[in-house]
Parts: sequence; C-alpha cells; structure tokens
Amino acid sequence: MFFRNLTLFRFSPAVATDLNRLDEVLAEHRLRPCGPLEMFTKGFVPPVGRGEGEPLTHTVKQCTLMTVGGEDKLLPAAVINDELHRKVQKIAEEEGRKVGGRERKRIKEDLLTELLPRAFVRQSRMSAYVDKKNGWLVLDTSSRKSAENALTQIREALGSFPAVPLAPEEGPRVLMTDWLANGNLPAGLTLGDECELRDPATATGAIARCRRQDLDAEEVKEHLRNGKQVFLLGLTFDDRISFVLGEDLIIRKLKFLDVVMDELGDSQQDAQAELDASFALLTLELERLLGKLEEWFGLPRPAES
Repeated sequence: MFFRNLTLFRFSPAVATDLNRLDEVLAEHRLRPCGPLEMFTKGFVPPVGRGEGEPLTHTVKQCTLMTVGGEDKLLPAAVINDELHRKVQKIAEEEGRKVGGRERKRIKEDLLTELLPRAFVRQSRMSAYVDKKNGWLVLDTSSRKSAENALTQIREALGSFPAVPLAPEEGPRVLMTDWLANGNLPAGLTLGDECELRDPATATGAIARCRRQDLDAEEVKEHLRNGKQVFLLGLTFDDRISFVLGEDLIIRKLKFLDVVMDELGDSQQDAQAELDASFALLTLELERLLGKLEEWFGLPRPAES
C-alpha cells in the first residue's frame, strides 16, 4: 500500500500522546452498512482485510495507519425529478387539478422513501496515518474537502483532535517560482517534467500547463518573464520519490521510484507481513520528504497547548 496523494495537517506533542488510544476509540466508530432510508454512513474499516474482527489500526514505530470508509447511496436528482414529474402529471390528468408546492414536497419525500432502499451503494476508502514523533497527519487524497471530512471522522472518534492545516512561513508560490525561474532548488531536489503557471494579476487568470516538458526550456522561461507564477511543479526528491507539488502544499501524483521499490523486495508470505513492510518503507521515505518540506517552507510543528 503506497499513497498516491498527500494532504497534510500538523499537531502538537501533547496531541500525539492522546493518539495512543486510537485503536480503542475507532472500534466504537466502525463503518456500518447504509440503512434502507439512509443516504450515507461514515466510519472506519480495517487497513487490511475485511473481517469484522480485523483491527482498525496498524502501527509501525511511531506511525499509526487507519482507513476511513464510507457508503453512499447513488440516487441522482434527475431520477427523482423525472419520477416526481411523472406523478404530478398523472394527478393533473386523472384529477384535473394542479399540484401545489406543499403537496409536491410531500410526493418527493415519499419518492425518496420508496427509491432509497433500491438505490445502489458506492463504497469509498481513504487511507491515513499519524506520525506521532513528528506531528503529521497524512491523508491519501488531493481533495481538501475529502481530507476535512476524514479529519472530522477522526475528531468525532477521539472527541477532540486539534490538527491544523499547514501555515507556511515561506510563500510556496513565490518559492517554487524562484526554483523554476532561477534554478535555486534545495539540495536533493530536481525538476520533473510538469508544471502549471498562472498569471495572478489578471482577472481571467491565464494558465499555461506543461506535461512531459523540459522545464528549463525557453518557452517556459518566457511565461515566467511575462509574470506568470508557479501553481504546480513536478519535482523529484533524492532520485527516490517523484511528485507534483501545489501552491497549496498538497502533494499529487506521488510515486516511489525503482530504487525504493527494489528495497521492498519480493512479496511477503501473507497480507499482514506485506502491510508491515510497505507501511514501514512508506513512512520512512515520507518522514525524510516531509522533514524537508518543513525546512523549505517553514512549517513549524504547533507548540504545546
């Protein structure tokens, strides 16, 4: 299991101590199936396996893995509206009267009660882990909304979890623009082949996107000379990890390169042993990367509260 995107939050050493009870509290918030008249349910599922008795956390050293799950009913508004229109038309034809707003609302509620039990259920899963040593909450998503929803689930389970969004002291957009324009990249960091440049001064926000492109090319430099700034930048760290870093400090398209995957070796004998090996490697590599991210952009860990 390797994360593909990283949305990050930070927490203090005092909060880290409270996370020791994660295994206990998550058991009370295990995902249950969506009921006949429910639109969705949220909860926690095992990081590996699907049995009811499987543990909801997996810990290697100071890092604890968990998986936030959900079930959502697929009942498009168009389906409800079409059925509502059909019923309203039928009343108008058979009874010769117009259906008022209050009655239309009641018919719609009855339709929901009728259709929900037959709706398809879509399952979702999001992996996340807490690094208690360094104060990181790492979620495998590039969606801020999805990350916030998962954080809410963890907070509900713990009762309180004051993890906060990143607050960089160095402006990511300005710093990444300097990296690309002047080649002033930190040691160990090299340019990838992807970027997104925008003009922040114009209302239309002119955008230039480059993929599979030499970022040292003159056409890229010309966009920068014309005032565009970096909003997304492809990077490689220590020839071990490639990713696209956004000005929101969300890491997208995370990929562990061959030199890292070779260290994982052959597949383990069972799922638990494989999870142990891959999670240990994931957290070790990301500990180094996130430590550098903290250094480059000024991302201090919250103080004791």
